Amino acid sequence: MARFSDSLPVPAVLMFDWHGTLVDTSDAMFSAMEDMLPQLEELELVERLLPESKCMTAEDARLVRYIRVYRRLHPRILAERRVSRTDIFNAIFGDDRDARLIAHDAYNQCYRKYFGQVKPFQSGVYEYLVACKELGIRLAVATNRNREFLDTEIATVDDGRWQGLFDTTVCADDVTHYKPDPEVMLRALDNLGLAADQHAWYIGDSYVDMITAARAGVTRVFYNGACWDQDRIESWFSYRDTPHAILDSFEDLMDGLALLERGHPGALSGSVARLRPPAHPPPTPPEPRIEADWHPAVAKLIRPSVILFDWHATLVDTLDAMYHAVDDMLPEFHALALMNRMVAPEDSKTPEDARLVAYVREFAALHPKVKADRKISRTDIFEVLFGEDQEAKQIAHQAFNRHYRNHFGTVTPFEPRVSDMLAALRRHGIQVGLITNRDREFFEQELAAVEGDGWVHLFDTTVCGDDTPLRKPHPDQLQLAAANLEYPADPCVWYVGDSTTDIIAAKRAGMTGVFFNGAQWDLPWLNKIFPGTHQHPHKPDVVVNDFSEFWALVLACEVGPP
Repeated sequence: MARFSDSLPVPAVLMFDWHGTLVDTSDAMFSAMEDMLPQLEELELVERLLPESKCMTAEDARLVRYIRVYRRLHPRILAERRVSRTDIFNAIFGDDRDARLIAHDAYNQCYRKYFGQVKPFQSGVYEYLVACKELGIRLAVATNRNREFLDTEIATVDDGRWQGLFDTTVCADDVTHYKPDPEVMLRALDNLGLAADQHAWYIGDSYVDMITAARAGVTRVFYNGACWDQDRIESWFSYRDTPHAILDSFEDLMDGLALLERGHPGALSGSVARLRPPAHPPPTPPEPRIEADWHPAVAKLIRPSVILFDWHATLVDTLDAMYHAVDDMLPEFHALALMNRMVAPEDSKTPEDARLVAYVREFAALHPKVKADRKISRTDIFEVLFGEDQEAKQIAHQAFNRHYRNHFGTVTPFEPRVSDMLAALRRHGIQVGLITNRDREFFEQELAAVEGDGWVHLFDTTVCGDDTPLRKPHPDQLQLAAANLEYPADPCVWYVGDSTTDIIAAKRAGMTGVFFNGAQWDLPWLNKIFPGTHQHPHKPDVVVNDFSEFWALVLACEVGPP
């Protein structure tokens, strides 16, 4: 339902955002974003990501964390397709205008491959715009899109019939700064000879649009084409920048203009009732993402006496070094006689695994999508490639280690306050250990370097890949850790890890397997990688998406069932 006031001034001009308001270019936009984000390291933008503590919302903090670790958009954003690249860049770079400019320029380079995929955002947009024009209201577009893209998209959308519809258009490269700087709006008004006042309306679909309109001093109209909940919209704004009106569709815009017509007879050039087109349906909400929900009743989990953690991609992020080392070592597979030892495609667990094997066999490299996803560890890669061939995996691990020496050293907590969580577990009388396939020469340096003064004091035992004859997914390392703590390998020992390898090792050891879903896989994908078949029987006992969920789970087990 529209939220509209008859106290608004009659508009002399309707300025519109482009993507997400008038048109849908999501396919092209998200394709370009997925191409651009893996470039953050070479663009020297990783270090310029906004610290999570300075993010405006918890969701923004999670987005920054996800992009920092995986160089991809959070899967929920990809599923909902509700936010623009401008919103994303403002969320992850904050007030760092130079960083945002670099990101926009890199995005535009990628967008050239995809633009032209454009359609009206909702049915009847053109007819509603024509009606507004016949009412004597001037039309403008003020967008962060570059001119080369906007002009082509205007000429393309609706078979070209939008050409000549707008009295002026202003693009990001027509001015000096991107939104939220108000320059694009002020330039559009200047082109039309109009003042920047409440008779100029800006209609946009994002928080950034409303902030920009507030800075320009014009009427702010939020177009809720993405079907956000009212409470969600209200949570974004302060009283200084809250929208003057909220529209759920262009039909609502016509209702609002009819309301103003009754209060201001003669202010419009015609009758809204006569000129408005037949009603068109509003946008439909996006399909909900199927979230991972493998939380069993807490009573089914045994209170942990020992919690063992994986290292990489669970407690810490060392992805940059890991992928650089994998890139360096895969071309050696021919010389190492490993190409012919890879599993046959029919023996792969999933079609995705079979494609990974085929690509490595043909190109001696990871598929670009695997590197872009950054969601699979070297251990999982070797498991996919070599299956049960332990000797081949050992050769691969040794080759990886040679190259890892050239890259390792940078290590950051996977989430903020991980060390506080580890310390709190020990205060609760839970012994804490760490299991990693990393060799000890690397691990001990990383452990001593994380957060400056290291985490050595947080663990009662650590077991590395070269401490046992066999690495995960074999249970040797987990069993050794339990023995070090003089505790039996049973379900009172939890093993927390981010990979299928970790869960297989936990279940083979007879321990409780906690899958840390930092990569934010959805439920269909989790069911695919943990099929529970005779050939691949091992499934996690519980899935947690972050350490706040994990901590709540531990506390629930402390309290026990009601």
